[in-house]
Amino acid sequence: MSATLIAVVIALLLGHVAQSLAASVRHYGWWGNWLRWLGSQFGEGGFWHGRYGIAIALLPPVVTVGLFQLALDEPILGLAGLLLGVAVLFYAWGPRDLDLDVDAIVDAKDPIARRDAAARLWPHDQSPSMDGPSLVDAVFRNSLRRWFGVLFWFLLLGACGALLYRLAALAAEGDESHLLPGENAAGARSLLTLLDWPVAQLMTLSMALVGNFDTVLGAWKDGGGASLQLDTGFLGTVARASVRSEIADEAQEYAESGVSTGTAITASLGELPELRDAMSLVWRILLLWLALIALFVIAGWVA
Repeated sequence: MSATLIAVVIALLLGHVAQSLAASVRHYGWWGNWLRWLGSQFGEGGFWHGRYGIAIALLPPVVTVGLFQLALDEPILGLAGLLLGVAVLFYAWGPRDLDLDVDAIVDAKDPIARRDAAARLWPHDQSPSMDGPSLVDAVFRNSLRRWFGVLFWFLLLGACGALLYRLAALAAEGDESHLLPGENAAGARSLLTLLDWPVAQLMTLSMALVGNFDTVLGAWKDGGGASLQLDTGFLGTVARASVRSEIADEAQEYAESGVSTGTAITASLGELPELRDAMSLVWRILLLWLALIALFVIAGWVA
């Protein structure tokens, strides 16, 4: 676990201080080429065209990384395995920097530039919505896809888990998703939902700990989070409720300090307060996860 924590911290730092390196490394053209090649090898009606066909694409790269992970676990006191973990986590993270994308929306000079910046938070085949709740949904959806999904499966399975999540997300929602036949694509989306569900539940629990517990709990139940259905829609419901609660609390504080008009309160909170508070919540959740990993290491609960 200590090696896992070190790998996470190094990958995060590299992503922020070496953004040009991240942009040059995080390319997945090989994945698209691999999907095209597989599509050309299998005829109609074969396993590739079925619901579980995505396994044919995922198994070779994921198993290969898993074998390297096992082989490098012990040599040089685990240093080789640590380097592999850092490299794969750094590669699977993102691929775009969520902070920069959110800042670009806030700093945009006009509505057209703002919409163009917001488009980076939406799938390539969808148009962005500029209302506050939709922006909150987009921030949390992207934090799940870019940060927490990769991190959770890295913590659970190591480097192969991080790669599995990234490739599954690309197959289900990335630019390469159109390369999959219908049933195969549906299976890829189901797999991504399966991988996302426990992560969304943990993100919700973390939001309750770093935000308003009662608000999060109520929204979680209302959004269907208490059911066992593999649906992550509750995360957006919880995120919107939590952000609304935080903005209301801030507005109340300003009102109690003498700022009584709606215009003054809005000016004090700044432009697009939903984006600001959503990103703040995401960061607090990430810091909580890292703190818990550090506590496990310090307590010596795991080797």
